Amino acid sequence: MLGICRGRRKFLAASLTVLFVPAVTWIYLFAGSFEDGKPVSLSPLESQPHSPRYTASSQRERESLEVRMREVEEENRVLRKQLSLAQSRGPAHHRANHSKTYSMEEGTGDSESLRAGIVAGNSSECGQQPAVEKCETIHVAIVCAGYNASRDVVTLVKSVLFHRRNPLHFHLIADAIAKQILATLFQTWMVPAVRIDFYDADELKSEVSWIPNKHYSGIYGLMKLVLTKTLPSNLERVIVLDTDITFATDIAELWAVFHKFKGQQVLGLVENQSDWYLGNLWKNHRPWPALGRGYNTGVILLLLDKLRKMKWEQMWRLTAERELMSMLSTSLADQDIFNAVIKQNPFLVYQLPCFWNVQLSDHTRSEQCYRDVSDLKVIHWNSPKKLRVKNKHVEFFRNLYLTFLEYDGNLLRRELFGCPSEADVNSENLQKQLSELDEDDLCYEFRRERFTVHRTHLYFLHYEYEPASDNTDVTLVAQLSMDRLQMLEAICKHWEGPISLALYLSDAEAQQFLRYAQGSEVLMSRHNVGYHIVYKEGQFYPVNLLRNVAMKHISTPYMFLSDIDFLPMYGLYEYLRKSVIQLDLANTKKALIVPAFETLRYRLSFPKSKAELLSMLDMGTLFTFRYHVWTKGHAPTNFAKWRTATTPYRVEWEADFEPYVVVRKDCPEYDRRFVGFGWNKVAHIMELDAQEYEFTVLPNAYMIHMPHAPSFDITKFRSNKQYRICLKTLKEEFQQDMSRHYGFAALKYLTAENNS
Repeated sequence: MLGICRGRRKFLAASLTVLFVPAVTWIYLFAGSFEDGKPVSLSPLESQPHSPRYTASSQRERESLEVRMREVEEENRVLRKQLSLAQSRGPAHHRANHSKTYSMEEGTGDSESLRAGIVAGNSSECGQQPAVEKCETIHVAIVCAGYNASRDVVTLVKSVLFHRRNPLHFHLIADAIAKQILATLFQTWMVPAVRIDFYDADELKSEVSWIPNKHYSGIYGLMKLVLTKTLPSNLERVIVLDTDITFATDIAELWAVFHKFKGQQVLGLVENQSDWYLGNLWKNHRPWPALGRGYNTGVILLLLDKLRKMKWEQMWRLTAERELMSMLSTSLADQDIFNAVIKQNPFLVYQLPCFWNVQLSDHTRSEQCYRDVSDLKVIHWNSPKKLRVKNKHVEFFRNLYLTFLEYDGNLLRRELFGCPSEADVNSENLQKQLSELDEDDLCYEFRRERFTVHRTHLYFLHYEYEPASDNTDVTLVAQLSMDRLQMLEAICKHWEGPISLALYLSDAEAQQFLRYAQGSEVLMSRHNVGYHIVYKEGQFYPVNLLRNVAMKHISTPYMFLSDIDFLPMYGLYEYLRKSVIQLDLANTKKALIVPAFETLRYRLSFPKSKAELLSMLDMGTLFTFRYHVWTKGHAPTNFAKWRTATTPYRVEWEADFEPYVVVRKDCPEYDRRFVGFGWNKVAHIMELDAQEYEFTVLPNAYMIHMPHAPSFDITKFRSNKQYRICLKTLKEEFQQDMSRHYGFAALKYLTAENNS
């Protein structure tokens, strides 16, 4: 800022010089033209050498003064030009603390002199009012389709939220998959002063499907062309971003650039930093027509109201139709068509400084956009190679990207003080529920966890599965944290059917999981596994919330409610599908029990049949699950009867019963009040019994629990007396709720508990 102020003082001094120097000079000359009180003529016609007052020295003095006069007039002319040029640049609104940004592509729209030099960069002007009001909403449009793009959007949004100081309104042009993922994500993220609107990308396909496109973005890469029709008619301006963008500054600085548009300028774009449109990348390379190097459309400023008045829709369509007659298809999707339009109508473009879109594809001139970290504003990973792109400073850019990739999104839920937020019903209900809790209650943290809204990213990896047409399909449902990740491959080998998993991870752990999954041939070969990330928050493991998330997002009529530490027997998936038909699960309230066993050996030769399992039981290699720790949990399964059973048999509910069951997808959810260790499955089985589910044991099904280190929550349960007291309190409250909800029939649960 000091540098800008100093610069203004220089211009002020220059202005005074323009006015003061000529005046002083003329006074001096005028005074010097008098001698003895009489005027001395400066006219050469009147200054005769024969004049008695004429001397050689006075002649030289006058000639010298005339030369000086011409020099002063020339200096004044230059100063006036500089002042006029400075005023035409307008105010620059950039972040403080930075000195200069060096660019060969400074955005002026019409000033070539500024494009060629070193430009004033990231400093705020002295005493200048900001071009963006404090609470002005900034509108951002993003086209997003599919699972991978949904992940990319999150990183982009994080980088924008990290720097932002204004309310944001995101306009997401999304397909059905991306909408489901991102709607849930933003609903559970609950970021203040952020509004999300979705527009159906599938409905827009007909608008651009007639354009052949070779770009990897496919048909969605053309949809920025139709934003004037898609976005609300009262929306005047919008920033359009690709999903592979990372912000390194406040997006309000980019929004402020709209104030610099002049005349018919309606598009703000950065010059393309590769040689693509120059047509010299390889022999017979024939790109679409473009103005010079062309422009990159990863970052676009659109003046929508003016574009509509100019009939933008007709303009780009006519251009595309004409060029496709010879080009046959686009190579860079919408970018080719934008550039063809600009080639014919260069007045449409306001050229942005190149630091607003530092393009990191191979062989670009991106290094000319910055000389220091402080110069960077927007990084664009516009190469299919993404983080593996070749660039001199790619390690720095990669680290910046990874910072936002792994940044805790919960920290971005900060209020914008002084800016009114739209009423959010979910947020208001949450605050009301929390306000009703007693913070002095020793079990306050347990009770609070029940109402905590965990940020949730559904389908973190690609998911593709169509349930069997015979309506017998079963999804295995489980939840896990990072320390159980090693079980995934084994479960996938044992269960070929669809799987729905809820993973409780931090942002950084989610990326570790992504790398693990992408490096696993077993996991990458399975597209019928839905991975749903529930982000960490609070001090307890929200086990029942995780189960509910996994249950909610299945596409089959039935589900097998398992745990991640269990390996199902080989062939269990097909066996359960047959059992569903045999026991008429579609028309009856049944819970099919899969008997649970365990081994204490980390390396186990997994039994391939019931006979082999019984042999291992007799040898002491296997045991009925938790028989030595928590017998009541599975005793009602009646393992003695199971040994010889050949047909399904019914068992009755007993206190603390917690079997693993197969049920219809419409079964009740798990009770969220139970977190960490203790009573989380017991309460669910109790509610199934209260709803008159019939418990049926399958005679030829089994699952085996694999050994692992004790979880953090069971360690807390064993070592913390208050933990056990709170669990007992929650259990009693649950039983009271059951009695109120199910009436007289639920009294048996209180009786059974007292007798146990």
